[in-house]
Amino acid sequence: MNHLPPPPKSSETKSPEKTLPVVAIAIIYNDQQEFLMQLRDNKPNILYPGVWGLFGGHLEPGEPPEVGLVRELAEEINYVPVDIEFFAIYADEIAKRYVFAGRLAVDLQELTLNEGWDFGLINMADVRAGSAYSDKAGMVRSLGERHQKILLDFAKKYWGI
Repeated sequence: MNHLPPPPKSSETKSPEKTLPVVAIAIIYNDQQEFLMQLRDNKPNILYPGVWGLFGGHLEPGEPPEVGLVRELAEEINYVPVDIEFFAIYADEIAKRYVFAGRLAVDLQELTLNEGWDFGLINMADVRAGSAYSDKAGMVRSLGERHQKILLDFAKKYWGI
């Protein structure tokens, strides 16, 4: 992956609208062009229940995006990335997302899912289709549309697909 520009400074991580959450999420990929994704809990009181999405989460007040991302990955899957780089910012009416990307540096079996229903490696065919099978759910579940777009943008830019 080419080197990417650094993320904005922490003073720039505050959303212009106080009600708009600021999050940091990770595109974690392997050499087979698969993405590590989380199947969100299927609870009706959360955003996007039962949908595949990228790992990450809300930033603490004043927390730099990269620091927040590392904290979230440790909390969610006991993973500390060795090489993660800023990819892009995606903002909409739901959230301002700082997106980072890095290669998965461990075997999937070394990760422990602490948040979510399931997790796994999702291939490009599933990303394009917008859904993937979950062993734990025992069914095909959809990918979050915003996260699908982020993955497609990444694959186009870095893998030419």
